Amino acid sequence: MNYLKILPLLIWLLSGLTLLAQKPDNDLVQFSGMIVASDSLEAVPYVNIKIKGYNRGTISDFYGFFSLVASKGDVIQFSAVGFKKGEYKIPDTLRSNRYSLVHIMTNDTILLKETVIYPWPTKEQFRQAFVWNKIPDDDLVIAQKNLDKMEMRERARAMPMDGSMNYRNYIDNQVSKLYYRGQAQPITVFNPFAWAEFIKAWKRGDFKKKD
Repeated sequence: MNYLKILPLLIWLLSGLTLLAQKPDNDLVQFSGMIVASDSLEAVPYVNIKIKGYNRGTISDFYGFFSLVASKGDVIQFSAVGFKKGEYKIPDTLRSNRYSLVHIMTNDTILLKETVIYPWPTKEQFRQAFVWNKIPDDDLVIAQKNLDKMEMRERARAMPMDGSMNYRNYIDNQVSKLYYRGQAQPITVFNPFAWAEFIKAWKRGDFKKKD
């Protein structure tokens, strides 16, 4: 057994017992209480509680409750991550050996140093990749592409007719037959309006062969 490792622990225990033995029993106080946050009054768990000047203390539980043996006049220190440190002095005029406290801790803002993470081994490679990277289109550019007249015309031409369009086409044909019933229907090859529409369609390239 390595006694050199156990020796410091024994010295620390003996020193603590010596300090307790030097204090009268009537000065010892069972100090307990609860720790809450100042903004929400919710329990603050796992707070470090230490008697100032001594290596003795405890930690609050999940519900913020704590209990330890201290002496009258001791200063109790409270510390936790995200909260400002606080102190409380146990009154030395207590007549009872029990004392309870609800300690309120104030939130504290912790400022961390800036950390820059690069996805490339060097800054030069990251700068080159960033410059040559293709930025994706935002919502405005996508909307402008979808509302382009040529794009909308191609989509409308490729879109098949639904039930209402087929019904209207059938009714138009029936009306046209009934209108010219008993007489020869006009030939559209001599219709100037039909030729105008044909010329417009030719210029648009509607009759080009599509792959």
